[in-house]
Amino acid sequence: MDVEAGAQLPVVFVHGLRVSGTMWQPLIRVVGQHHPSAAPDLPGHGRRRGEPFTVEAAVEVVADTIDQLGGRALVVGLSLGGYVGIATAGRYPDRVAGLVAVGCTARPVGAFAVLFRQVARLAGWYPEVGNRLSVRAFRRVLPAPLAGAMVAGGLSCEVLPQVVDGVTRLDVLGLLSAYPGRVCLVNGARDHFRADERHFLDACRDGRLVVLPRRGHIDCLVEVEALAGIVTELATPPVRS
Repeated sequence: MDVEAGAQLPVVFVHGLRVSGTMWQPLIRVVGQHHPSAAPDLPGHGRRRGEPFTVEAAVEVVADTIDQLGGRALVVGLSLGGYVGIATAGRYPDRVAGLVAVGCTARPVGAFAVLFRQVARLAGWYPEVGNRLSVRAFRRVLPAPLAGAMVAGGLSCEVLPQVVDGVTRLDVLGLLSAYPGRVCLVNGARDHFRADERHFLDACRDGRLVVLPRRGHIDCLVEVEALAGIVTELATPPVRS
């Protein structure tokens, strides 16, 4: 028995809305022991704050990071990062060796999109208020080290209108159905973003769904070991004879 070449498959982590790549530091400390890992900042976030956000530009950031790690990687994304990961897999299936999409199985259409736009508009008008409220929310639902990682790269609520405009234009189910690789959809049991998880799972050619009990949209990050196990499994090629 031997393991296929490329056992040390790299992993690219894609952050959520208004935060930055630093949010993944606790998970990277675990996964990065065995797999080269990177967590870039998307346009309009972190070190790229002030850059205009488009999904297309975000996809190119992820693709460039994959190239820097050797040209093929597992992509892991939460919320916005999950949608960007799906878009990257659809655009560059040969570069995305697998996909872990966390907290992003709600179709950005209809009433959901209307509410999303309203919240984004308010955040865009009053970004500093939104940033302060976000910090409080992170500190309320996450242990101190995880909350600290969420805010370490700075917050950028001013980008919300651009993000919502881009995400609500995505055909996420079409992108998923076009991607031939392995997909793991991960949701907290209490996450409002799991509304369409069955439709997302049905769209995957090779997909599975993991639901984390008692967790919501953000506090699923508390399950570091569970998430690390999922990521490591998909980033490790199967043993073959």
